[in-house]
Amino acid sequence: MTTQTNAPVVATGTTSSTTGRGRGPRTWIVSLLANGVTSVIGLMFLVPLLWVVFAAFDSQAGLRLELPSGSTFGLDNFRAVMTPETTYRPMWNGLVLCVGSAAIAIVVATLAAYPLSRFETRYKRPFLLTILFSTGLPITAIMVPVYGLFVQLNLIDTLGGTIAFMATTALPFSIFLTKNFMDGVPITLEEAAWTDGASSMQTLRHIVLPLMWPGLSVVLIFTFIGMWGNFFVPFVLLLSPDRLPASVSIFTFFGQYGSVQWGQLAAYSVLYTLPVVLLYVLLSRRLGGAFNFGGALKG
Repeated sequence: MTTQTNAPVVATGTTSSTTGRGRGPRTWIVSLLANGVTSVIGLMFLVPLLWVVFAAFDSQAGLRLELPSGSTFGLDNFRAVMTPETTYRPMWNGLVLCVGSAAIAIVVATLAAYPLSRFETRYKRPFLLTILFSTGLPITAIMVPVYGLFVQLNLIDTLGGTIAFMATTALPFSIFLTKNFMDGVPITLEEAAWTDGASSMQTLRHIVLPLMWPGLSVVLIFTFIGMWGNFFVPFVLLLSPDRLPASVSIFTFFGQYGSVQWGQLAAYSVLYTLPVVLLYVLLSRRLGGAFNFGGALKG
């Protein structure tokens, strides 16, 4: 007895598959508009940067964006601003303020983020929401009472007091970022160390921190950039001209001799951006391959 199986009928006509078809006109228009808007926004950021670079090497620079000619091209603007009073001392003051504040913020943020990442408490969510809310508070809203407090504590016009306050203002954002990066470190690695008798601080120092240094590098870059460009806090809390950072001393270019030296201002702006660029270049290699815990979990 033979059995007969009916083979499925395969349609040889047109299929409904859209593989290989081009995009529709509506998708093409949306993509074109998106690219156009993005290009315009990028151009709006690029034009001021080009002006700074061109004007820095133009001894007769103005507000127009133009290439320096052969007679005006040179390093005269850099020679004019690279003096101890104009550049060297403000740059050093800024480095002292920002490095000190960033170091304090990183240490405190790490210690605060560890229990938030590793332990579950009833106050964890309200505390995180409070931190998130604090990141949006304008610094100008609290500077008046802070100034009065600094006057009462004799901390006004002191680098130490300004460093402590700048580190405090950076803590909400630093804690929030550090906690998110710390969540990426598997807790199973710490549990193995706890089984061997290690304490929480030992696992934080020898296991968590070595694995999350790319994240700490990101927090350090964001914290340093935020402090390096901070004008209002040192302008209010520091009174002596020899203690002002570069973010405040750049303001003097707009009031000297009744006119603005645009070329010197552009040259000073280029020098002002160098510490941030160097910090990013030094730490950029450490940011690659962050949180690759595959090898740590094997075995």
